[in-house]
Amino acid sequence: MSTEFHRIKRLPPYVFEQVNKIKAQERAKGVDIIDLGMGNPDLPAPRHVIEKLVETAGKPRTDRYSASKGIPGLRRAQAAYYERRFGVKLNPETQVVATLGSKEGFANMAQAITGPGDVVIVPNPSYPIHAFGFLMAGGVIRSAPSAPNEDYFRALERAVVHSIPKPIAIVICYPSNPTAETASLDFYRELVAFAKKHELIVLSDLAYAEVFFDDNDPPPSVLQVPGAFDVTVEFTSMSKTFSMAGWRMGFAVGNDKLLAALARVKSYLDYGAYTPIQVAAAAALNGPEDCIREMRDIYKKRRDALVDSFGRAGWTIPEPKASMFAWAPIPEPFRHLGSLEFSKLLIEKAEVAVAPGIGFGEHGDEYVRIAVVENEQRIRQAARSVKKFFDTAGHTLHNVVQMKRA
Repeated sequence: MSTEFHRIKRLPPYVFEQVNKIKAQERAKGVDIIDLGMGNPDLPAPRHVIEKLVETAGKPRTDRYSASKGIPGLRRAQAAYYERRFGVKLNPETQVVATLGSKEGFANMAQAITGPGDVVIVPNPSYPIHAFGFLMAGGVIRSAPSAPNEDYFRALERAVVHSIPKPIAIVICYPSNPTAETASLDFYRELVAFAKKHELIVLSDLAYAEVFFDDNDPPPSVLQVPGAFDVTVEFTSMSKTFSMAGWRMGFAVGNDKLLAALARVKSYLDYGAYTPIQVAAAAALNGPEDCIREMRDIYKKRRDALVDSFGRAGWTIPEPKASMFAWAPIPEPFRHLGSLEFSKLLIEKAEVAVAPGIGFGEHGDEYVRIAVVENEQRIRQAARSVKKFFDTAGHTLHNVVQMKRA
C-alpha cells in the first residue's frame, strides 16, 4: 500500500517535533528542562468554572451527544461577551458558532470555503494552522508580512494583482502568535475597505484578545468596524483567557453566510464539545472577571522578568505589548545557525526549551518564540542558564561548525 497520500505530502516536517524529541531525550536522562516553548498555560482554570463542570457532568442528559454549533446558552454567553467587550452585537442563532478551540474552527472554515487551487493570503510568520489548514483543504498560500503597517497593504496589493486565480481570503492574527504585534482600529478599517473593494473574506484570529498589558489600550475586534460583518469571521478561544487550553472550547463569530457554511461542515465531522464543558464555558463568559485580570497581572510580571533577566544575560528581548509570547531575535553569534539548530542548542547546553521561528514560516528563522508559561523564579533560572551557555559560546559554536563540516 502506498503511503504517499496527497494531503500529507503537502505538509512539511513538523519542526516542533524535532525540538520535542530532544527535550524528551534530555528529560529521560533526568535533566530539568525549563520549557518556554509551547504556549500551554500553566495557570489553573477558574474555580467557579471547574465547579460548574463537576456539577453538570455525569447527568444522563449531559452525557448524550451535544450540539455541533454549540448549546444555545453558550452562544448567548459569547454574544453577551462581544457586546460588553467590543460593543459588537451578535445574533447568537446565526452569528455565533462554538468550535473545538480556534484551531479546529480555522481548519473547518478552510474546508468550508476553499476549492482546489484557491489562493489565501496568510501572514508569514504565523501560527501554523493559518496556512496549513488551507493547504490541507487544497488551497494555495501567498505570504504577507505579519506587521500591520504600510508594507502589509503593499503586499496585499501585489497579491491581488499577481495571484492567479485572485485570492479568496485574508488571514490576520492580532495580538499575533508568534510575533505579539497588535493592530489598531484604523488598521482594521483600512483592511475591511480593502477586502470589500476586492471581494475578499477576512478571517481574524483573536485568541489573545484578553492577554494584554496596557489597560488603556485593549486589543480591538475587526468586527467593530462598520461593514466588517459583510466579509468577516473572527475566531476566539477560551484557552488563554481562562487557562482552559485542554478543554478545547472556542468560537467563530461574524458573517452569517460564512458561519452557516462552517456549521454545515462541522455537522458532518463532530457533535460539538462535551455538554458539561459547554455549560462551564458559559459560566466562565457570564461570570466574574477577576480571574482574567489576575491572569493578565501574572503574565505581565512574567514578561517583565523575562525581558529583565534575559537582558542581563546578554539577550535583548523586545517587550511584547500583548499575548503570552515574546518574539526574540536570535543573538548575533548564533544567527547563522538558524532557529531550529539554535533551539536544539538551548535545550542541550542551557536546559531551556523555546519554539524555533522557522516553525511559523521561513521569515521567522532569525527568531525564536518564548512563552511565559513558567513562574518568575523559573524564568530567572532559565536566564542564568542561558548566560552560562553564552559565556561558553565560542567553544560550543566551534564544535557545531566542526560537526557540520564532518
